Amino acid sequence: MPKIDLSKIPFRNGSGYPGKLAKAGDDRYVQPLGDANGLTQIGVNIVRLEPNGLSSLRHYHMEQDEFAIMLSGTCTLIDDDGEHEMQPGDCAAWPAGDTNGHHLVNKTDAPATFLVVGTRTPTETGYYSDLDMMVKFDPDGFAFTRKDGSPLTADQIGDDND
Repeated sequence: MPKIDLSKIPFRNGSGYPGKLAKAGDDRYVQPLGDANGLTQIGVNIVRLEPNGLSSLRHYHMEQDEFAIMLSGTCTLIDDDGEHEMQPGDCAAWPAGDTNGHHLVNKTDAPATFLVVGTRTPTETGYYSDLDMMVKFDPDGFAFTRKDGSPLTADQIGDDND
């Protein structure tokens, strides 16, 4: 089993969200361990959240399981049941199809890191709990729409030129 040299895998910043929603990824950095080492059936990432950073917009997956374990610092897990402090060693899991929208937020003044693991499926639909938005993935890419499948409007995502 080859040892992974973390120093050779750079962190990426940002998100794929449309319009002004992309700002949700400004304080999030992802180190793609699985991609960098040829894994195709699961995603494995270390995520670093700077103070005030969000792991994502609050969401849930229809086809993919997701698991997270805190590595350093403190984050707040926000889900349909409220807010839950997460410290190193604390874990959370979300089975595919569970509609409990979730994300991690760094409400402290220091960086925090966690490992997140998720299944990869050929297709996926994700829903955003606090927005009228969903995302669909297929082998050709992904697209964000309203939850009923209609196009997002400028008032939903804003204009990058504002």
